[in-house]
Amino acid sequence: MSTDAAPTNADPRQRRLRRYRRLLNARFSLRQDKADDAEIEARIRDGVELRGATPWILMFAIIVASVGLNVNSTAVIIGAMLISPLMGPIMGAGLGLAVLDFDLARRSLANLAIATGISLVVSALYFMLTPLREAQSELLARTTPTLWDVLIALFGGLAGIVGITRREKSNVIPGVAIATALMPPVCTAGFGLATGNWRFFGGAMYLYAINCVFIAVATAVGVRAVGLRARRVAGAGAGQRVRVGMWVLALGTALPSVYLAVNLVRQEVFRAQAQQFVAGAFVFAHTQVIETRIDPARRSIDVSLIGEPVPPDQVKVIEQRLASERALEGAHLVLHQVGDAKFDVTALKTSLLNDLLRESQVRVQERDERIRVLTEAQALREQLPRQADDLVRELRSLYPEVGDVVVGEGLIMPVSGGRRPLLYLVVSTPRPLPAAARQRLTEWFKSRTKTDAVQLRFEVEARPLQAARRP
Repeated sequence: MSTDAAPTNADPRQRRLRRYRRLLNARFSLRQDKADDAEIEARIRDGVELRGATPWILMFAIIVASVGLNVNSTAVIIGAMLISPLMGPIMGAGLGLAVLDFDLARRSLANLAIATGISLVVSALYFMLTPLREAQSELLARTTPTLWDVLIALFGGLAGIVGITRREKSNVIPGVAIATALMPPVCTAGFGLATGNWRFFGGAMYLYAINCVFIAVATAVGVRAVGLRARRVAGAGAGQRVRVGMWVLALGTALPSVYLAVNLVRQEVFRAQAQQFVAGAFVFAHTQVIETRIDPARRSIDVSLIGEPVPPDQVKVIEQRLASERALEGAHLVLHQVGDAKFDVTALKTSLLNDLLRESQVRVQERDERIRVLTEAQALREQLPRQADDLVRELRSLYPEVGDVVVGEGLIMPVSGGRRPLLYLVVSTPRPLPAAARQRLTEWFKSRTKTDAVQLRFEVEARPLQAARRP
């Protein structure tokens, strides 16, 4: 009886499993609202060719992305990614590999190579011409790809192929363009070419290669998942060779990013543990931590303190505590604090202190300039009364016809700003002096006053009118 009861007990379980399978299939099937195979292929093939207006759109997008990286504007970079036509050839290569249309795959890769070349040339030219030469954070973020960039490219590509195979067009593709970010890496590589920074160039091109490879792989996987069939013209075993080659390429591309990701995780763990150690070890009533610099590569923890110096015995206790931390094994502590000659006080350079120093230097320069002007003016004021009588007597001995003489001091106020002290001399004569005499008087006045800041004016005395004779 036990053998007869087994089938009757299994039937309800099998019916439930079939029902659950149908529910899951109805919920997650990729073929329910799928577009026709011909329409899907036409959509992807239309974006492969780089002709007509497409190269111009690519160049404009490259310039926009380069400007965004140059001025560190995320919004501008996103705009460039939305108008970029780079994804078309990549998805075309994935489709060609999936359906074994090797002619399509070759044309797609050729167009991708041309687009990459154009992108590198245009971005390098921009960064050669721009006056802004500093590498901003948006640009630096594209120089060290990790495993997370592989995941973004893979799942972004999967989302893209699912969106492009739907009967109704969706807004998935713009989101995929933003997520996979093809434009910024190639523009960063252009920056590396323009500046001769080959580390930037290599890191950015590796990130660009990750995006291209895994978007193409995701496209190939997605195309086969929605049921597009391979072409029968392919030779026997071609599909197997393509699949093996594709996965070897994907693994070869991803492996370096795994190493970089492991290093990044180690660095972030070290940084977090070091911050936690500093927060717990440097707790004093009259001493504050004003800056902590952590270098995971050198495993150094650089701490700057202000307030009462920490005693040497307390510093030794902190160093022993650091040595006992397993997560911070091999780390060394560099301490900077005011008031202890043992430590390097000059290394205490925080942003706040730098700002205060710059501001004080500007104020000192302004004060010195005011003191200089006032000193020169005061020297002239003290010197002029003593010299005035001697100057006039000497002048009249040289030129007896000289009448009234005015000696004074003033200030020159240039249009460009500032002020300079000035001595002036007004000489009255009954007849105009020749030009040579005027020049000699000017040189004599400069020599006697020991300054070039002089101004001379020569006037002719007005003669009184004679009274008219009466008849």
